[in-house]
Amino acid sequence: MADERITMAHGAGGKMSQQLMQEVILPEFANPYLNELHDGASVTMSGRVAFTTDSYVVQPLFFNGGNIGKLAVCGTVNDLSMTGAVPRYISVGMILEEGFLIEDLRKIAHTMREMADEAGIAIVTGDTKVVERGKADGIFINTAGIGDIIPGTSISPHHVKPGMKVLLSGYIGDHAATVLAGRHGLELPDTIKTDCAPLNSLTRAMLEAAPDIAVLRDPTRGGVAAVLNEIAEASHCGVLIDEDALPIREEVRGVCDILGFDPLYLANEGKCIAFVPAEEADKVLAVMRENPYGKDACLIGEVTAEAPGQVGLRTAIGGIRIVDMPLGNLVPRIC
Repeated sequence: MADERITMAHGAGGKMSQQLMQEVILPEFANPYLNELHDGASVTMSGRVAFTTDSYVVQPLFFNGGNIGKLAVCGTVNDLSMTGAVPRYISVGMILEEGFLIEDLRKIAHTMREMADEAGIAIVTGDTKVVERGKADGIFINTAGIGDIIPGTSISPHHVKPGMKVLLSGYIGDHAATVLAGRHGLELPDTIKTDCAPLNSLTRAMLEAAPDIAVLRDPTRGGVAAVLNEIAEASHCGVLIDEDALPIREEVRGVCDILGFDPLYLANEGKCIAFVPAEEADKVLAVMRENPYGKDACLIGEVTAEAPGQVGLRTAIGGIRIVDMPLGNLVPRIC
């Protein structure tokens, strides 16, 4: 393309829109469904279907280990996976700001294609709009996804019972710490990067090992604290977790100390929380640790009949403090 930046003409539906599609979008996303370039895609599904949608407005757009495109694909794949589904197809809608670098769009689209390939899904339909300079902060992305529910699974917080174990797939807070460091100019070791990843292979292996897993959730906005509170309230059970069992990197603790955050409330984009029958916990943990995205999986707590609807944290000195639901979005523009 002769143009280096997005112009209003790229969103007008004419030759420049067509050129943007042919030279930037299709080379990355091309597949038999999308190549029809119809108003929608005709796809094949069977049995129970999961459906989700999400929008991504992260700032900055690029950060250590990822970008907004990686978030968009992985976030939708993970939302489907947490319902007990095998993700199949997603749509992508992009709102571009006039003046946005086309080279940056190429990088984002390429990352999206890489993540779709890893997850084994197809980007089958989409839309692109362009708004005036200063109206969209570069690029916003909306995705929707559909997948087949794995037979025999029934994911719902209403299945959570006292005695169940709470499993976590790995270190928390890495994504939020990485984005915050980039936003505030903080220096972090290169080893600290977003945990953003497609978790469908992990969750599928877990469900094949133990179809009666009660709940799977990815602790994104609001972090582990928000997810545990939501499940405790919906199940009318208590949840008690151990402070010493929580996997938190020292560098993430450092960012939290500087900026005044609690790691329990930081967003993650490649982690899974599972509520598992006690007799299945060891088996599920073993399966999780065999997957690259679950190699640091651990047991962090259990479900109790006491204090229904509340989450407690057993501290290192033996006391218990209440972990409240966050009042609002502590870290805006994190995904």
